[in-house]
Amino acid sequence: MKNTLKMLKKGFRPVVVVILRWEAKLVLKKYKPKIIGVTGSVGKTSTKDAIYEVTKNYLSVSKSEKSYNSADIGVALTILGCQSAWYSILGWLDIFFHGLFLIIFKKDYPKWLVLEIGVEYPGEIAQIVKWVKFDHAVVTFLPDMPVHVEFFSSPAEVIKEKMLLAKAVPAQGKVLINADDKNVAAHLGGIKGEILTFGFNDLADYRAEAQGVLYDETGLPSGLTFKFEHNGKSLPVRVGGVVGEHQIYPVLAALALGDILGVNVIEMIEVLKDYKPAAGRLRVLPGLKNSVVLDDTYNSSPAAVAAGLKTLSLLQVKGRRIAVLGDMLQLGTYAPEAHREIGYLAAEVCDLVYTVGLRSKFIDEVFIEKGLGEKVRHFDDSLSAGQTLQNEIEAGDVILVKGSQSMRMEKTVVEIMAEPDKKEKLLVRQEAEWL
Repeated sequence: MKNTLKMLKKGFRPVVVVILRWEAKLVLKKYKPKIIGVTGSVGKTSTKDAIYEVTKNYLSVSKSEKSYNSADIGVALTILGCQSAWYSILGWLDIFFHGLFLIIFKKDYPKWLVLEIGVEYPGEIAQIVKWVKFDHAVVTFLPDMPVHVEFFSSPAEVIKEKMLLAKAVPAQGKVLINADDKNVAAHLGGIKGEILTFGFNDLADYRAEAQGVLYDETGLPSGLTFKFEHNGKSLPVRVGGVVGEHQIYPVLAALALGDILGVNVIEMIEVLKDYKPAAGRLRVLPGLKNSVVLDDTYNSSPAAVAAGLKTLSLLQVKGRRIAVLGDMLQLGTYAPEAHREIGYLAAEVCDLVYTVGLRSKFIDEVFIEKGLGEKVRHFDDSLSAGQTLQNEIEAGDVILVKGSQSMRMEKTVVEIMAEPDKKEKLLVRQEAEWL
């Protein structure tokens, strides 16, 4: 019976894809919204969410739910304004009827859409830009070793694919790129829209400087701050509940795009004071025994782990710097090298490292080779790691938790957070389908 259900579900997916895309095309044709595309290998969801946050009070705007960024289903669901029905055939039928309602009847529909565009396989963005016309685009960051590289011939091919979004923007549109990313700078040929830059680079059109960490009354990290520089103006920005220099980029890109769209910068900065980045994106959470958890469990890649470890190294810590690092997936033949590189970084930063999963044993190898075997412990699953760590946490410890989606590193966070009863509101993948 279970095998029959699996076959039905597998056979139903292509039907879902065809119907969703057909309806989404008709909705776009009917309502003609302006579309902002956000792509990159790091920071897509945070950038999309920040753009929505700073513009929602001033524009009629909608965004991708969660990380609905796939070419086959995610983008179409966003255009229809629906969430995935997972394995419910009745749920998908309800979505189809909702799409037909939008097409047949006149309904209030957003004038702007912010679409997060991801890539897992070659040709996905090439496919999307054939039927979605983007007015503006943001390219967040394209590291040397991007996630999903195992399905491409090389990292360069992933970068080339993602830059297709920027090249699809028409001449009257704007393309925002990261001024600090050499990989983006090397792929600007063929872009028709006006290129504007954001970053820490002195030549960036929208620049951040004087970045710092906010600390609470107990001395534990509680947020970040920086100065927003543009057209000779310098304005202070504060964002609570998140830390890390790389977390400034999404906010900076959002301020830049909001400015391009005519939103008042001072009002956007005021909104950001209460903005909370999406769950699992280096969120600062209270931990057991007056510790701090840096919850970065949504997904993982070499660049993202390196950024998390850099953040951990720069924080003022009263206790120990601890990292719980799960496997980084979809790296193909690059996995051993990528995990070993993280091992070298972690060995320099951390007082204690828990590794989780088969691939993370390459991190263990580095510690052992360096004579630091007592500082690393290996676990087969994230729950066991969390259950062990909760007994070893000390006051003032700061704990980074990071791993690819399938490693389910949020299970570690549940075990070491001070308020596990709030996990549904604070952590990723708390829906019944995931649990």
